[in-house]
Amino acid sequence: MLTYIIRRLLLIIPTIFGITLLVFFFLAFAPGGIGGAALQASGGEQSAEGRRVREYYNQRYGLDKPVLVQYGRWLNRMSPLGFATYASDDPAVIQSRQAAPASPAIRAGDIRFDRIIFKWPDLGESLIRHRPVIDLVKEALPVTLLLNLVSLPLVYVVGIVSGMIAARRRGQAFDVGWSVFSLALWSIPTIWAGVMLIGFLANRQYIKLFPTSGLASTLAADMPFLPSRAMDGAWQAGWLLDVLWHLSLPVLCMTYGGFAMLSKLMRGSILDNLNQDYVRTALAKGLADNAIMYRHVFRNSLLPLITVAAGILPSLLGGSVIVETIFGIPGMGQLTVQAVSYRDRELVLASTFVLGVISLLSLLLRDICYALADPRVSYD
Repeated sequence: MLTYIIRRLLLIIPTIFGITLLVFFFLAFAPGGIGGAALQASGGEQSAEGRRVREYYNQRYGLDKPVLVQYGRWLNRMSPLGFATYASDDPAVIQSRQAAPASPAIRAGDIRFDRIIFKWPDLGESLIRHRPVIDLVKEALPVTLLLNLVSLPLVYVVGIVSGMIAARRRGQAFDVGWSVFSLALWSIPTIWAGVMLIGFLANRQYIKLFPTSGLASTLAADMPFLPSRAMDGAWQAGWLLDVLWHLSLPVLCMTYGGFAMLSKLMRGSILDNLNQDYVRTALAKGLADNAIMYRHVFRNSLLPLITVAAGILPSLLGGSVIVETIFGIPGMGQLTVQAVSYRDRELVLASTFVLGVISLLSLLLRDICYALADPRVSYD
């Protein structure tokens, strides 16, 4: 197992390389090019301000260089083992290089490579926000992980419990009603569901039970962590309940499709295992129905759910792009949408890298859980 895990971890490197390479080329050849939105805001390349912005991008980010050279520079910054670089627009560097007789001619804006060193990966600086990308990721990633860590257990709890009840009551009213309901949920697009939830459950003209956007109230920083009563006897919801209140609609929007699918899958898996020979043997030995269901059938029925688990986490991450944009949540999804809109190359590549690593690690976790659940599975 350890050898298999190490091999899979090593395979993440070329996979991420291929993903980021494709994204880089799509950005480079997209209409408007990298940083196109900023140029349009400056009046286009025909204006003096637009030409100044383009020249700044060319000198700072090397956008006038060939695409492969640009990608090589980004890869060098991201790699823990790479070349040490210096920018020739630093006057001290220019003077020191010109003082050396063997130094080649350099011009302002050039990036030169000195020697191979071990270094900390650098995600670069945002073209639009002019902030280190790593700072933006540190602010947005915990929000997205919070959404997914709340959504994933709900998807599995609701899906497994409802699937088991439907299987044990096969053909009865609950089974038929839940099957129709889960199929209807699975058919609803996430973006439409989000708009409807805001329009009816967060609109002042209708129910107005939930907030329309954000992750917390404006006064959340001054709230106590848990619900309590103030000195004047007034009830205070507390920071925790306020955050859960804001997360209610986004989490519902992210989970309804997942637990609808898992419920149908769990029901089918249980019904398939109930027809196996080992169940008939257990019944012949006089075991109780609950013992057969929870000790034998339940564990074997989890194997298909583990198989599809690898697709649920990436789908939740992809769904968070839509949900965070609709509900105004400052997570990786909203950050990625804004980066793509402004052709912010550094930010798009960083988002692709982070979300790609999380998705690939979820695939590895799926294989490990599969081997733990089924002793017959071995990767040695």
